[in-house]
Amino acid sequence: MVPDVSRGNRTIGLIRYLYDTSTIEAHIDPHIVASYDPYIPDPGRDPNATFTDLATELDLWVNALGDKAPAKHVWHCPVRTAPGDRHLTDDEWATVARRVLNATGIAPDGDDHACRWIAVRHAPDHIHIVATLVRADRTRPRHHKDGTRAQGECRKIEKEFGLRRLKEGDGTAAKRPTSAERHKAERLGQQAASRELLREHVHQALTGAVDETEFFDRLASEGVRIKKRIAPSGDVLGYSVAMVGDRNGDREPIWFSGSKLAPDLSLPRIRKRFVATTDIPELPAALERSGASAPVRARRFAAEATDSALASMASDDDRAAAAQLIGVGEVLDALAQTSLGPTQTELREAARHFERATRSHIRAKDAEMYALRRAANQIVHSGTALGHGPDGAATALVLDIMILTVIAAARWHTARSHAQQAEAAQRAADHLRTAYQATAAGPLAAMRAYGQHLPAQARRRHAVTIRAALPHLADRLQTEPGQDALTVVLDQAERAGHDTAALLTKAAAQRELNSVESISDVLVWRLHHLGYVTPPASAPRSQRPRSSPAAGAAPAAAVRQEAPRPRRR
Repeated sequence: MVPDVSRGNRTIGLIRYLYDTSTIEAHIDPHIVASYDPYIPDPGRDPNATFTDLATELDLWVNALGDKAPAKHVWHCPVRTAPGDRHLTDDEWATVARRVLNATGIAPDGDDHACRWIAVRHAPDHIHIVATLVRADRTRPRHHKDGTRAQGECRKIEKEFGLRRLKEGDGTAAKRPTSAERHKAERLGQQAASRELLREHVHQALTGAVDETEFFDRLASEGVRIKKRIAPSGDVLGYSVAMVGDRNGDREPIWFSGSKLAPDLSLPRIRKRFVATTDIPELPAALERSGASAPVRARRFAAEATDSALASMASDDDRAAAAQLIGVGEVLDALAQTSLGPTQTELREAARHFERATRSHIRAKDAEMYALRRAANQIVHSGTALGHGPDGAATALVLDIMILTVIAAARWHTARSHAQQAEAAQRAADHLRTAYQATAAGPLAAMRAYGQHLPAQARRRHAVTIRAALPHLADRLQTEPGQDALTVVLDQAERAGHDTAALLTKAAAQRELNSVESISDVLVWRLHHLGYVTPPASAPRSQRPRSSPAAGAAPAAAVRQEAPRPRRR
């Protein structure tokens, strides 16, 4: 059950919206289920009652104050059940409304001077509670932290009513769009409410940006209207954004400040991400010399940075881990912006969910996120990655590590009772798994096909290495389809001069393998990564003649384009 508290200044405007059935198809049979006075006029039940009558009743004590009345005197709180919950009766919704009003201090039980209020139902799954914030004694209600208090009461109601029990919040979530904003988005043909679209645009523009200039330039290039708040000195104090075409009744753009989109998107909070970002070195020289394309180099660098973030999840430094989460979120956004097809769709969903997991009350140690921010910057500026060949292999590599990191983030949040963040990270992991499967299928199939045509002597040699290095896993590996791909990576690591037994032992020891679906596939990407960060044990072996592929097999040269090639140093 989700309450969503907001404030406004026009009682009559909100009432017209609640009873509107002509332009809002989802509004069905609007009527009052509870109110401060059972005889209050209800335009949904009394044909002689008007919207003006109802607004006048609610505004009585507000109008009595004249010029001393609060500017935003309308308190509005939709309360919605979760998808799949049973539909509550009108009497049950009346109970919900009274309990929320009591918990928030708007209308405490037994208080004869409480604010005037109504609860309107116009859909099966929710009500709208409307109150005016002046009491009968002309004082203001004590409703400090009303949103948090409404959330707490709804958690109790869920338990008592047998409804789906949602996660406890901690006040760090971004504000949800109101019902009016959602319905307006439907009328405008938008995929989501303007608030949500703008939040996504700002996150995308911020991803890997090195300074304010780049941030605002990228935001403008996405077609977002920008209004900066300028001090007399010329310094920028803040900013607001608006969607093109989204206007109010006076035909003016509807602006949202960064802090209204999400707690971490105010300009002061954004600026903290820029500090010292430019001091981070460019891609390691070895990656620059590798001869790989820019998207591949950027993804290899991101894999290394993400692997370091994964290690932070297990440390005792909560502030460092909180910063790494922010950086991981930026890398996810960068990957989503530079991918194609189904992979991009899943990555966008993963980034959208993980955005919630990047925020908590733990203050981030900003310097810890800079390597990941540099990785995000490199990904964004390297351009779009193709979903096949070396691009596909490099993307699968970073997604493999990203899945582990996001799962670790979920466990990190769970251990600290951050229920909403933990759930968001788990959802992000689900989408990452789907993205990985879509991306890794091609490179792994190519490596398996290539591995089947290695000389028998080489295959036997690598099988002996696997059994010697991983005796407890060798039997299972022999039964997996991915063993051929693993053999290819070992063969190429050997030719690059690596001690394959040592490399394989190191890969297996990084994290447990018993719970994974395919040990060989996991080892492929770990070896792929280690091959680029581990110096070879000896000089690369010269290429030896290989037996010709069987009829119908892909030429070895073509397959090598998708197979991982350990970096030479």
